[in-house]
Amino acid sequence: MATCLPFGTIPFKTHSPRPAKITCSSTTVQSQLAKQHLLSLISDQDRGLKTQNNPSKLTSIVSAIDDLAALGKDSITTGGSLSATWRLLWTTEKEQLFIIQNASLFGTRTGDVLQVIDVEQRVLNNVITFPPDGVFFVRSDIAVASKQRVNFKFTSAVLRGKNWEIPLPPFGQGWFDTVYLDDEIRVVKDIRGDYLVVDRAPYAWKE
Repeated sequence: MATCLPFGTIPFKTHSPRPAKITCSSTTVQSQLAKQHLLSLISDQDRGLKTQNNPSKLTSIVSAIDDLAALGKDSITTGGSLSATWRLLWTTEKEQLFIIQNASLFGTRTGDVLQVIDVEQRVLNNVITFPPDGVFFVRSDIAVASKQRVNFKFTSAVLRGKNWEIPLPPFGQGWFDTVYLDDEIRVVKDIRGDYLVVDRAPYAWKE
């Protein structure tokens, strides 16, 4: 939390009275303002679908992400607090946006899009749900590379319905940087230059 000190209230003697002044010894206030600005920018973007054809909006959002990342550049974001079920708020990842936009062509709709991370177990699942019973998920192994970077390698993929399941081959590896992390949201930039903003889901997704 930010520590704000009203100097004018400190009880010591001085030869020349000074007006009270408030200072904050933490960047927490700046981070919260930057975070709320980012969340405001993405709030009407339909998880990124509307941003695809709006270059000026994309520029504003990326700038807000960069501002937030700069404030958190010295923080460690690859510890235990990274473990969670993270729910998509906004992204530039074209594959995810394609599925979100076109699920109706297959007679369904896209529900929550998730990243499920367990740092201790060194696993990550990328999950796209299709209510009420459908899900597509990609399993990955992960390894912490630095204070903000995690390497990943896809190991398998599954498309699952109510009474059926189709295994698919794994298809890639890379890394992502969690440039901002708190008790509510996480902001990511990955190896391809894509961005991801997620919040902590109110539930834990399990296979």
